[in-house]
Amino acid sequence: MSTPGGASRDDTAVRDLQAAAYTIRADAPEADGTLAWDSTTVVIVTVRACDFVGLGWTYGPPACARFVVDELAPTVRGRDALDVGGAFDAMVKAVRNAGRPGVAGYAISAVDVALWDLKARLLQLPLHRLLGAVRDRVPVYGSGGFTTYDDTQLREQLSHWVHEQRIPRVKIKIGESWGRRPGRDAYRMRLARHVIGPAAELFVDANGGYTRKQAIRVMRDAADLAIVWFEEPVSSDDLDGLRQVRDAVDADVTAGEYGSDIVYFRRMCQAGAVDCLQADASRCGGITEWLRVAAIAAAHCLEISAHCAPHLHAHVAAATPNLRHLEWFHDHVRIESIAFDGMLNPAGGNVRPHPDLPGHGLAARFADLAQFRCG
Repeated sequence: MSTPGGASRDDTAVRDLQAAAYTIRADAPEADGTLAWDSTTVVIVTVRACDFVGLGWTYGPPACARFVVDELAPTVRGRDALDVGGAFDAMVKAVRNAGRPGVAGYAISAVDVALWDLKARLLQLPLHRLLGAVRDRVPVYGSGGFTTYDDTQLREQLSHWVHEQRIPRVKIKIGESWGRRPGRDAYRMRLARHVIGPAAELFVDANGGYTRKQAIRVMRDAADLAIVWFEEPVSSDDLDGLRQVRDAVDADVTAGEYGSDIVYFRRMCQAGAVDCLQADASRCGGITEWLRVAAIAAAHCLEISAHCAPHLHAHVAAATPNLRHLEWFHDHVRIESIAFDGMLNPAGGNVRPHPDLPGHGLAARFADLAQFRCG
């Protein structure tokens, strides 16, 4: 029996699984309300079956690569590459004693994405078609606006998105220094609104930097700016606080980027904590778990938004009926443009997964990445 791509099912066993970490310096110092950084590590996984290679990745510490090789490869190697769900289940069970959140979860996510890419390539299908596309274009929002940016940097970034690329929605970071600089937060929100004009949507992200009442005051004082998205006004672990802020402000309150399994997301939805759920397929368990998280959101009459890693999410976003949008995150867009061929174009505020290329359509530039390799 043969697959549509011509490979015998007897030959579709996973033969090899490799991972490596690459640390790439930022183009300028970056910070949000609660953390600062000057580089980001991408962990790239390759999975091989027949003459096909699947590609996945996550953003996490270099230890993720070692975890893939030492802990997950023995579980995945030899399995049928077409049985992605079975591989995912086996990986989750294999990390029971290691603990799934954090390094193990990030590693599972990268392998799962690579397996979905491999399956689509074996079947000679674009990944979004294999997943069951419901749209051919995915709405994006420009994301960056780091608290370390000066006025000129912020103006240039926002103007590029809105006036050059015609992305009609953008996000900046606030909650600077754990909420201890609300005056600068207010100034930067007003500057952002001035730059993007009245028609574009303005999003803000506090990364959990505020207290409950402080977050409410910040939105009340910015009422004339028509902010429509308030991400992590308080810690995403404070479900009662998220709900309290949600009940008090006009902007949609959102969180979920740190979720590692469907139980986390179910609790967030059941608590009435968010107006739109966020999930990150590079953290929560790859494409397999993303689809289940999206179903949890839909069951609570909520939309879902893809957090960061835009090229990793584009295809699954195209196959998610209750999707709101995808985060076109400056840091990850830059890294993915260095790491991969096949970048998408966000002009007009949407990205379109390639309709003909098999898998997610990306190819790693390993020769260019060699200079950034860890260890």
